[in-house]
Amino acid sequence: MQQGFSPEGYIIDQNCFGAYRYRTIPSSINGCGWIAAFDFLHALAIPVTWRQVLSEMDAMYPVKEPGPTPEEFLYQYLLRYTSFTVSYGKKAVLRASYTAQAGILRYWEEGEPHFVPFVRQEQKLFRFFNVIDGMEDCTFTMSEFIKQRCVVPVLRAVTAGSKELIVR
Repeated sequence: MQQGFSPEGYIIDQNCFGAYRYRTIPSSINGCGWIAAFDFLHALAIPVTWRQVLSEMDAMYPVKEPGPTPEEFLYQYLLRYTSFTVSYGKKAVLRASYTAQAGILRYWEEGEPHFVPFVRQEQKLFRFFNVIDGMEDCTFTMSEFIKQRCVVPVLRAVTAGSKELIVR
């Protein structure tokens, strides 16, 4: 198994990608957007490599400057490969998670915006990747994860498998 990956091929630890630049700085600092995109597409069995996702997303920026991935860029990128649902707010995210096969949460972690990919494990359980150090690969219900990690009320999710607000 390659360092930073789960046995199933998900990226679980962006700290292992410091040698790869994204938006002019190491991915270990601001790679959560492209990493979440890769894991989301991987969960949907869409054949892309992590290097391809990193390269394609980085190429989307006409001016290379450091910073987190804007949500609009993430949506534009994902639309190249699949359709998805965007949910805003805790109630909508919880509702979308009931039928989601996989997704990406956008919330604030330790004062910084963060993208975290997730995949369904069982009926109510999800596996979350690349949360923070010590929580690189963890399992929660969506409600538990939101309660424990999403303390700032700004919360969004991209999901596949949901039925509302499908973006094409």
